[in-house]
Amino acid sequence: MAMIRADELHDTLARQVPALVWIHGDEPLLALEAADQARRVIRTAGAEERCVFEVDRRFRFDDLAREADAMSLFATGKLIELRLKAKPGKELGASLAALAPRLSSEVRLLVTSPRLDRATTGADWFTAIARAGLVVAIDKVDRGALPRWIGARLARQKQSADAATLEMIADRVEGNLLAAHQEVLKLGLLCGPGKLPPEEARAAVLDVARYDPWALAETALAGDTGRVVRCLDGLRAEGQPEPLVLWVLADAARTLHALSSAVAAGRPLAQAKQEARLFNRQREVLYERALRRLSPQVMTRALQQAAGTDRIVKGVEQGDAWASLLSLALLIAGSPARLDVPSAA
Repeated sequence: MAMIRADELHDTLARQVPALVWIHGDEPLLALEAADQARRVIRTAGAEERCVFEVDRRFRFDDLAREADAMSLFATGKLIELRLKAKPGKELGASLAALAPRLSSEVRLLVTSPRLDRATTGADWFTAIARAGLVVAIDKVDRGALPRWIGARLARQKQSADAATLEMIADRVEGNLLAAHQEVLKLGLLCGPGKLPPEEARAAVLDVARYDPWALAETALAGDTGRVVRCLDGLRAEGQPEPLVLWVLADAARTLHALSSAVAAGRPLAQAKQEARLFNRQREVLYERALRRLSPQVMTRALQQAAGTDRIVKGVEQGDAWASLLSLALLIAGSPARLDVPSAA
């Protein structure tokens, strides 16, 4: 079969139900919806019996293999689910790769897991699984795509909204896709079909946005200064530790500086990105755009700002740590509006 995106799952399963479907990703809502979709199709194809295995300390692969080999006396087919809480080890992966091709036509295996890194998806055993089955990667819905995602969900319940209303909803649910889904369903109940009145939508949608330091760094790299301020305010209100926020921003500043220095020295950008371990294409694009936007002087200033912020966070120097973090984030975003703090000489 192949490796596909979640939005391709329905059409792919309509053509053929493979022996194994593996869904991986870090968006619980979308992963759950994809798994439900796979279950429905597999049940429709005749899998009346269902067995679930959780991979924990008590899990034994031999138990799963025996279940896969055992024919049901009363059902026409069987769905076996394997739920992983972390990426699989080599031994489990190799066992699954060996099992998939020999599953009978009456047995289907559904595997769910957190997002798999490139080292895992590039392993020989995983390549064998992709050939024998179907791998579905659940991508995160980034902030830029969130209004469109909300609009599509509203359309499912015969509603629509103008661009400003979609942006407002996105601001209030950012970083919390399950809450976004719940707010869309609530709008369906409160407002009915048709175009949403902006004021009614504003009154109905709660502010349930969640932020994390990595989202702040990505926002800064993208150059979105308005969202940088909102995100940092959200992190402060949620009580995120200052050292963690600093570590993430400083790591972005160091990576930018390293990439810039490598290119200035005449080394290929692709090699520099590999050395910086930018194995995620979305992160690569963010750094590439930031490199085009920022001068080497600004990147050096960001490193100095990070050093000065570190001294404030540790209490070595006086200052407002969150104001200093904002200054650092805005420097990475390329904004001239920043708050100066003591920097390393």
